[in-house]
Amino acid sequence: MYLPDFDYYMPDSLAEACEALARFGSKAKVLSGGTDIISKMKSGLLSPEILVSLKKLDELTKIEYVAGKGVVIGARATHNDLVNSSLLNEKYLSISEAAHHMAANQIRNIGTVGGNLCNAVPSADLPPILIALGATIKLVGSNGERTMLLEEFFLGPVKTLIAPDEILTEIVIPDQPTTGSTYLKFGLRRSGALAVVGLAVAVTVTGETLQDVRIAIGAAAPIPMRARETENFLRGKTICDELLAEAGVIAASESKPISDLRGSAEYRRDLVRVFTRRALRKAINEGHV
Repeated sequence: MYLPDFDYYMPDSLAEACEALARFGSKAKVLSGGTDIISKMKSGLLSPEILVSLKKLDELTKIEYVAGKGVVIGARATHNDLVNSSLLNEKYLSISEAAHHMAANQIRNIGTVGGNLCNAVPSADLPPILIALGATIKLVGSNGERTMLLEEFFLGPVKTLIAPDEILTEIVIPDQPTTGSTYLKFGLRRSGALAVVGLAVAVTVTGETLQDVRIAIGAAAPIPMRARETENFLRGKTICDELLAEAGVIAASESKPISDLRGSAEYRRDLVRVFTRRALRKAINEGHV
C-alpha cells in the first residue's frame, strides 16, 4: 500500500498551524504522531490533500505540574512519555498503566495523546481513565481557545466537538482529593489488543467510607461513558464486598455495548459487571496503603 500524493506543511508556531487549517479547510488534516492517519491514508480511508504537521511545536510535548491548575499533559506527548513520566508515576500511576497497555512499544513511541483522543475510537484506553480523573482539554483555533471537560468532547465513534481549524493542545488533570485510581482492560490477547471492555475508577476514601467515586467505561457504548447511576449508588456507603458486587450489576445495566467480532453485547455487559467490582477494589486498596 502506498500513500497518495499530498502537500506537507510544518508550521513554526501554533498560530501558524491554526491559520493553515483555517485556510485549507476540509482539504487539510493535522499530523501529530501519524500512527492512525498514515495507516488510513494507505488503506484509502482518508485522502487529505494537505497534512499540517505539529512536529515543530515542542511546547505540546510537556508533562508538568502547574500549581493551582494540576498536571498538564501536552497533546504531542507520546504514549511512552506517559509510561515513563516520573510525575505521572508518582501522582497518577493509573494513567501510565493505561498507556502501557496500548498497542506495541513501537507505536507507543510515536502515537500521541492528542491523536488518541481526537480519533475518538470507542475502545481507546486513555479516555476512560482521564475522564475518571476529571480531565479537561484545551482546543486552540484561529478564533481563540476554549476548554471543556474531556467527557463532553466525544459525540460518537470518530466524532468529536473539535472544529476544522482547531488543535487539541493540552489535557489537564485537576488537583483533587482522589485517594486511588485504576484502569483495567480486557483484550483478546495478552498485550497490544483493542479493549473489549475498559473500566476506569477514581475514588476518595475516608476510613471505610466511599466519599466519592467516578467510573468511566470504554468499548461498551458509542463514546466513553460515565456510570453515573453506579456512582450515585456508591457515594457515602460503607465499603464491603457486597456493595462492590451490586455496583457491578448496576454498571452493567448502564452500559450500552454492541456485538461485534471481538465480543457479544451480553459478553461485554458481563465484563463491565466483573471489571467494575475489580477496579473499585483495586482503587480502594490503593487508597488504604
